[in-house]
Amino acid sequence: MKIRNLRAPVAALPLAVLVAFPLHAQTVASSNLPETVVTATRFAEPLASLPLGVSVISAEQIRASGASTVNEAVMKLLGVPGRQDSYGGGDYALDLRGFGTTSDSNQVVVLDGVRLNEADLGGTRLAGIPIDTVERIEVLRGSGSVLYGEGATGGVIVITTQAGNGSARRNSATLYGAVGSNDLRELRANATVASGGFSLDLHGQRRETDNHRDNFRSETDGAGFTAQWSNDTLRLGLRHDRDALDTGLPGSLTATQYAANPRQTTQPNNCASIRNERSGVFAEAMLGSWQLGMDAGSRDKALASVRPGSVYAYDVEAQQLALKARHTSQWGAARNALVIGHDRGEWDRVVQGAFGSVAGQTARGWYLKDDLTLASGTRLSAGVRTEKLAKNVDDGFAPVQLSERETAWELGVSQPLTSATTVWARVGNSFRLANVDEFSFTNPAVLIRPQTSRDLEAGARWVQGAYKLEARLYRSNLTDEIGYDRNAVGPNSPLFPGANINFDPTRRQGLEIDGDWKLSTTLSLGARVALRRSTFREGPYSGKDVPLAPRRTLALRADWVPMAGHRLSGGVNFVGSQHPDFANVCRMPAYTTADARYAVQVKNMELSFGVNNLFDRDFYTQAFGCVAGQTSSIYPEAGRTFTAALRMSF
Repeated sequence: MKIRNLRAPVAALPLAVLVAFPLHAQTVASSNLPETVVTATRFAEPLASLPLGVSVISAEQIRASGASTVNEAVMKLLGVPGRQDSYGGGDYALDLRGFGTTSDSNQVVVLDGVRLNEADLGGTRLAGIPIDTVERIEVLRGSGSVLYGEGATGGVIVITTQAGNGSARRNSATLYGAVGSNDLRELRANATVASGGFSLDLHGQRRETDNHRDNFRSETDGAGFTAQWSNDTLRLGLRHDRDALDTGLPGSLTATQYAANPRQTTQPNNCASIRNERSGVFAEAMLGSWQLGMDAGSRDKALASVRPGSVYAYDVEAQQLALKARHTSQWGAARNALVIGHDRGEWDRVVQGAFGSVAGQTARGWYLKDDLTLASGTRLSAGVRTEKLAKNVDDGFAPVQLSERETAWELGVSQPLTSATTVWARVGNSFRLANVDEFSFTNPAVLIRPQTSRDLEAGARWVQGAYKLEARLYRSNLTDEIGYDRNAVGPNSPLFPGANINFDPTRRQGLEIDGDWKLSTTLSLGARVALRRSTFREGPYSGKDVPLAPRRTLALRADWVPMAGHRLSGGVNFVGSQHPDFANVCRMPAYTTADARYAVQVKNMELSFGVNNLFDRDFYTQAFGCVAGQTSSIYPEAGRTFTAALRMSF
């Protein structure tokens, strides 16, 4: 697969490292890295032979990094670029494969088996998930449409909590308190009570901070529980969580305002609140060679955004049901695993007020995936999904609706070359339909079509002792990609142009390299490198970059235990320049940040001191405008910040 604009030396880097690492490994005495097990394939299995790429963040890595939200952990530890949310609660729009402003509509987020994505442009709130309850975060790179359905072209983020992990629970508790820059105050508490096959997990947290701009103070709190019972063949449980955010809305800045004072606000009286509640039940069973699973959840979200003279408020109710089954069998020397499943989802939104609206979405999907592993180790994979989607919006004037049945498929193969090296490849197609905010704001004379993508990917994985390396080369050719063009003919044209449209053909392609190196029992290194292009293939913007899609990212991490009870962790993150406009006239500058955390363990207490943006760089991750050749609508990031924390474990 030919990737333009990636020079040959760079493309050859994975092969060169694969050759060089084994030679160097023979000279270094170090501890082995643990085997990586993933659940992004719907059931737990080792990563080694999978014909796809999955990056995993463990609870230990999250704690060592000092990350306070899921967003921060994914950005710091995996180098995934994120764009600041306009609210002050720590949310960022993560972008796995260069989709820019529509990234949230092109990747799926799953929490303990339940899909969290919204059916509008409201974004998925990850900062409300209590970070101390997270057991691991898995990022499936590239299309996950067969297993997860609509909107998974860019990938899937799978978050598993400690209670949702299914492993044996034990009596324990932790208390965490932190203070820091911008008048930060944070408290967290977690406890587990276990007896026999029963366990109860409880958590609560509160965070207050002025943040780094005027009128950006935020207050967040949350609480929840998970109760479950299990034996050798059955696990049953229920959960409930709530979180709340109250925040100021400082508004965006022009280039001149940003240069003069990035802390200032242009909207001193604007504020907002978000309330989330999530409830669910789950079950797992082992019946001979069958493994069965069920995850059901309901979610309520209430948002209110207040500015002088107006209030925008809405309520969302969503229900999800996921049924899955896996059958394993032995055919002579070959092993076969068949996965079948059914997903159902309903989503309803009511916008309040005289100019309110009612919107809804239903989804019904069936999928089948089969993996055959031959005696030689060759793994053959094939999967298909059919999904029926219906969406509607009624604003009281001109109701609109959308209904389609779409199909996704995938073929994959992995082949071990040695005991340490495996190569793999896969091909498939993925899809998404316009969400309720998109298809209700289009050119009335032009129907918005489903977005489809033909996805190709190849990779190599090398794991030996203390070393782990994975390289992925990918290309996705998209047809009828859906997005907003402020120059398009829309429902308010010609006075106010702008509409959601089907773009001319686009492409995502690139090279991603992940490496981990455990030099000794006390020192570990990690690197995540990505070279990506997100471009228009045809039309007036042919050859131009898709807005807000950086070409290069880099994340370097180090973790060192200089002596018993002491730990120093840190890293450097680089995100390349990007354009906020289709014509690529304006440019958002590249930025590099560094962070560090030092922790001391004294019996059951951990004292830590952390710093983010160590070198106090001025930068921003979010901007929407391009005015007279200057980037505008800028949302600045924080300068250098410090955090001191105490954690007690019982």
